[in-house]
Order: sequence, then C-alpha cells, then structure tokens
Amino acid sequence: MHAGRLAELLGRWSSGREALYQKLAARLEALIERGEIPADGRLPTERALAAELAISRNTAVAAYDVLRDHGLVERRRGSGTFVRRPPRPGRGVVSQFNPMFLHLLDPVPDLIDLTCAAPPQPAGFPDLVAEAVGTAGDFGIGYHPSGIPALRQAIADYYAARGLPTEPGQIVVTSGAQQGISLLARLFVRPGDTVVVEELTYPGAIDAFRGTGARILGVPLTADGVSVPALAELVAGARLVYLVPAFQNPTGSVLPSAAARRVVALCAAHGVPLVDDHVLADLALDGPPPAPLARHGDEVISVGSLSKLIWGGVRIGWVRADARTAADLARLKAVADLGTDVVAQAIGVALFARLGELAEQRQRELRDRRDQVVRDLRSAVPSWEFRTPAGGQTLWIRLPGVDSRRFAQFALRYGVALLEGSSLAAHESSGEHIRVPFTLPEETSTEAVRRLRRAWDAYPGANAAPLALAGAGPECQGDRHATFPAQRDDQPAG
Repeated sequence: MHAGRLAELLGRWSSGREALYQKLAARLEALIERGEIPADGRLPTERALAAELAISRNTAVAAYDVLRDHGLVERRRGSGTFVRRPPRPGRGVVSQFNPMFLHLLDPVPDLIDLTCAAPPQPAGFPDLVAEAVGTAGDFGIGYHPSGIPALRQAIADYYAARGLPTEPGQIVVTSGAQQGISLLARLFVRPGDTVVVEELTYPGAIDAFRGTGARILGVPLTADGVSVPALAELVAGARLVYLVPAFQNPTGSVLPSAAARRVVALCAAHGVPLVDDHVLADLALDGPPPAPLARHGDEVISVGSLSKLIWGGVRIGWVRADARTAADLARLKAVADLGTDVVAQAIGVALFARLGELAEQRQRELRDRRDQVVRDLRSAVPSWEFRTPAGGQTLWIRLPGVDSRRFAQFALRYGVALLEGSSLAAHESSGEHIRVPFTLPEETSTEAVRRLRRAWDAYPGANAAPLALAGAGPECQGDRHATFPAQRDDQPAG
C-alpha cells in the first residue's frame, strides 16, 4: 500500500494524549480489523510512512513493533512488513473517503476543524422554525419526491429574479446539493464513462462521480476559472461536465461572462450535459453575485442549496433542469427517500420569503470574518501566499516549498485539522496548497491561526522553504495545482 493512500485511511490518528507510536499503532490495528488494509497486503516501509506522516522513523518502527506483538503483521526479511490477520468481510463502504467528512462522523474534542466550510446556525433560527411550522399548510400523506409545490415555486421565483424565467416543473428539491449531485451522477453516468471537472473542485462531487465508476478528468484552472481551451480538448469524449464557476471551490475564481458563454456553447455543440454548481454564487462579498450559467443556455443543469447562504442543518438543496430531466430525477429521488422532509421544506419556504435580508446579513458576517482571517494570517505567517477572494467562504493558500499533505498531518498535533490540496484534486497528486475557511467565530479563527503559526514554526524545513516570486508561474513553483500565478493580493502583478 502506498504511504499516501495509507495516510488518507489513517485520518486524524495523531489526535489524543497517548504517545504518537501508540496512537499510530491503534489506528493501524483498527484499519486491519475492519479490512480496510487488505490481508497479506504489504505496508509502506517505516521510512516512507514516517516521511508521509511527518514523524520520526523510530515512531513508525515502534508502531509496527506493536502490530507485530499483537500478531497482526509479520516482517519478511528483504520484502517488508505484511498484514497477517484476514480482514472481516467487506461491506461495500466507500474505499476513498474524503477527510472533509471525518469531523462529521468522528469529531475530536478540542480540535479546531478547518476542513468543512460551513456557517453556524443563524441567530433567531428557532423562532423562524416555529413560525414556519405553525403556518404550514396541508402536505397530504407527506411524500413529495419533487418537493412541495410552495417551495418549488419559491425556487422558481428565485431564478426569475436573476433573469432566468423558471417553471416549478423544472425544479426538484433535494436533501442538500450533495444529494442533487449524487442523483445527477446516477442519472447520467455509467461505469467507465468520463466526467470532466475542474482539476480542483468540491470533494463531495468527486466522491459522487467515483461512486458511479466514472473516469474523472480534471481541466486546468486559471486566475479566471476553468481553462476554456483545455476544456475544449476533453468535452467531446465526456458524458458529463461539472463546474463550479462562481467563487470556485477551492480557488475562489469567478468565470467571466464571455468565458461562461463559450463553455455553455461548447457543451451544447457536443451534446454533453453541463452541471453548474452555483451553491456559493450568492456569497458575493465585493460586488454583485455572478449570473448562473443557465443565463447563457437553458439546457444547463443548475444545482443550488441554502446550506452555505443560510445553514447546512436545514438540508434544502435543489436541481433546476429541463422538465424531462427534472421528472427523471424525481423518480430517482422517490427511490432514494420518497422526498425531502416536508417540515424542512416548510422552513425553506419561510427562508426564501426573507432571503434578501438573510443574504445581506450573511454577506456582512462573512466579509468581516474574511478580512479578520486575512489580517491574522498575513501577520502570523507572512510567507504563506494567497489572494483575498471576492466571495465564497475559503482561502486557497500556498505553503511555499512544503508538501501540504504532510503539513496537515503535522498540524493535527497542534489541534488543527486542515483540508489539503490533494483532497480536492481530480487526480492523485501532492501539492503545496491548503484550503482555510473564514466561517468560524472570531475567537475560534484567532485561535486556529495561533495554532497554525505554532505548527508552522515547528514543522521541519518550513522556515527554510524558498519564497516564490510574485507572479511566478507553476513551472517555477513545482506544484501542479498552482495553475495560475500565486500572486499575493497586496503585491503588484509581475
């Protein structure tokens, strides 16, 4: 097993108070018992594992010794360390689980989680829930696979207000945008089909497409979003194209209107469905929100959600598509869960009724938190390179000369969980980038930056890493993810 793959399975193994080798051994033992490390599989060498986890070789050796003493591995002279115990029967669990979801399933006390960018529950939310439930109408037997009529109408009106006339029959309400993407993957993609995405994108989408057995191809990014010429080379052989053109996750770029028209026309010419994930579009902090791609062609499939603008706990997302696609999605939705919870949908109707006010409040909060995190990071770790995004909720940060996956492992020991670049990449790779959200309360963000500074100061070789010249291209920086200049926004373009 490759050391990088094992590091992904290990997750947040280094959190806790025991000695590092004990924590590592315990986590490895659990993976072997669950069958996630295959029987007779060869583990990475101690040296390779130590390098990947940013630990000493002695720590890796001690952990393997514990496994050997427990009868779980054997050392074969000249061959390596092999698993001995047969795994339990597999249960179809996702084999490549994204670290973005780890804190949701296995939260760690006192750990500041920077992997999931999500807003806290808004003030006054319980009162809004009580009002929405108290005024809700008759929902019949309660099963509405496409969504309750009032919410579908509210979402259609939302698009109409953005210059995109929409009928309720074009809307399917989902349990968050994640389910919408998963349903689209099931509808359009079969094993072996090609799905084209930005080379860095929303990890939940990557997981959804991988779950269908798709072949995922990543398109390079520029400072203005996806590279249209590069997309043109791939679209002809694609079954589906999925993009995040507004405040792109994770880079924060915005696809200009002219490029958006070219992308829509390109997909239409080849008859390839185009999915526009515009969940972040309403989080514009320095100007008006970008228009949905469907403004340039009504065949575009749009995915939206209230999770980033309002709160993820509501679990209200949707898909806007042509009537036929919407009907097909509704059938899949019926099989999945018979329809999103109608109480949550009633709350969604109430939220849409005051969406303008709530959006302005959310934008003010995010703008203040963005500016605070930018100031704190510029002061604490001036060698880190990033732009201040005009919207969204994250910073895309380059750690000059440092493997971000290994630094993320190291930062866990200082009480911070990071989402590093390879977790958002369409292809297996390493890089120098991390994604840091500015969604946390001020005190928590300040403490997170303080811990990151301590981790950075202690990380071997971090302070000796060379600084890149402002405006230097990726060929100078050695990072395949840095597909546009790592220019800092307080420096002139070079």
